Amino acid sequence: MTATIDTASKRLRASAAVDDALVEGPRRLRRLPAGAVSRPYELFAVRPLGPLIGAEIHGVDLRERISEEQRAELHRALLEFKVVFFRDQPIDSRRQQEIARMWGELETNPFIDRGEDAHVARFAKGALPPSYENVWHTDVTWREEPAMGAILRLVEVPPMGGDTLWADMAAAYDNLPDHVKERIEGRTAVHDVIPGFARFLDSDRLLEWQDRFPPVEHPVVRTHPETGRRTLFVNVSFTTRIVGLDPAESDEILRFLFQQAHAPEFQVRFSWRPDSIAFWDNRATQHYAVNDYHPHPRVAERVAIVGDRPF
Repeated sequence: MTATIDTASKRLRASAAVDDALVEGPRRLRRLPAGAVSRPYELFAVRPLGPLIGAEIHGVDLRERISEEQRAELHRALLEFKVVFFRDQPIDSRRQQEIARMWGELETNPFIDRGEDAHVARFAKGALPPSYENVWHTDVTWREEPAMGAILRLVEVPPMGGDTLWADMAAAYDNLPDHVKERIEGRTAVHDVIPGFARFLDSDRLLEWQDRFPPVEHPVVRTHPETGRRTLFVNVSFTTRIVGLDPAESDEILRFLFQQAHAPEFQVRFSWRPDSIAFWDNRATQHYAVNDYHPHPRVAERVAIVGDRPF
């Protein structure tokens, strides 16, 4: 005889998912702004690495002159995919800077070791574990005008590990619950260089620069100046509080917002090989350098392009 359960007389026990955590369910994956249509690329081939973010560019030799028509089409790919990758591009840091200057002036970073030029930030890791890039972050949001984008190449690739991930922060905003969007609408947040480097640089070096780089305020949700997409613009490295909220509420909301980059649906992961190049839109993404290659060396050089004031 089969037992039956009288579900009409039973109730589910009280339970709830943690409010400040990512929860399962469908996620909205929209690569382009509302109403925009992806157009074919005519001057090179584009191989998307996922439905949302990241694409490899094939048919462009970065050692050769880049025409204005190529630059315009590469820029369109950058806006569409947020980060673009090139394989088999044996360029040096001088050529890397020349390419970056096609997108604007170059910035320097006094907190990071430099390469052969002040505009080249050099990350030489492996001898000592671990590094400070293995956290989700957007570069230099402690500046009044954070970088527009950056070009990264690996000078030395470890035999295994050392991947980099990027997350689409427009998708992260799109998928916020409505009540969270309402809480952060019109809010600004404080960004400060000190928290991001205090664990890795000596206090004398930080004291030397802190007056030059006081805390700045940026919108919690910025508008991309070219695509018009609303983009979540806080990160765990540099964002310290939301203006106008008491500390407990600010911390609660920021913890929730910081988690949004962790959804794999919003991410692309790139495995480096010799002579690979990555070019990302710093206004639209966060990134994470995986530190799993110790004790093997991993040497990278980055050139960043000056951006504008977020709005």
